[in-house]
Amino acid sequence: IVKQISNSNGLYIRYIDDIFITINWPTQHLSKQIDRWNKFDVINIKLKGQVGYTTNFLDLKIENKNGVLFTEVYHKPSYELYYLPFNSIHPIHMKKNIPFEMLIRAIKYCSAFEAHLYEREKLRMALLLNKYPGEFLEKQFNRIFQKYEMNQPISNKNYSKLREKMIYAVKKAKITIDYNKTMFVHFTYCLSMKMFPVKFHTRWNKYFTESPINEIKSVLGTRNVKN
Repeated sequence: IVKQISNSNGLYIRYIDDIFITINWPTQHLSKQIDRWNKFDVINIKLKGQVGYTTNFLDLKIENKNGVLFTEVYHKPSYELYYLPFNSIHPIHMKKNIPFEMLIRAIKYCSAFEAHLYEREKLRMALLLNKYPGEFLEKQFNRIFQKYEMNQPISNKNYSKLREKMIYAVKKAKITIDYNKTMFVHFTYCLSMKMFPVKFHTRWNKYFTESPINEIKSVLGTRNVKN
């Protein structure tokens, strides 16, 4: 399949088990090829053809507007405005990451500034309905400017440039963990345990500073309660 698409100057994208193909073939020829491809592996290959100006792949909507490629976030018909409630018993970092990561997705996926604004306000409304304070949301949204070193607010004039900077930003290399010198301690998270990590490390340093065990780095993690 890949060779056929490549030889016809088409586009082939695969994400795990999902495949997205664009190709400039006559409709009848495309249908025959899809039927042929589906017979390669009846169980694992199930391709469907679509001819038109609009399509979607995973959570991305793609549209051809008079020869200009337009993209935005795609929401499935079953989509509901439900996220992890702010008053749930989960660590605060999990709640911070929801608006932070969702807005990053909105910027990367939305090729037009107007589409970004619509998606951002839709996200804001959904999170407000899930009890997220407005000030909290603004703070997490502003974290994006700090992460990508954006010194000016996003506007219609600079949106494309800032979006391109975000898309091509170099990801930080993952820190290699030496499991022989790192001890992970997990505890079930609840509000009363909020200060437990600070107290744990204070006592660890107090009692093991001059002990050989202090060469081992202790890392605390949380298990979520059923909420």
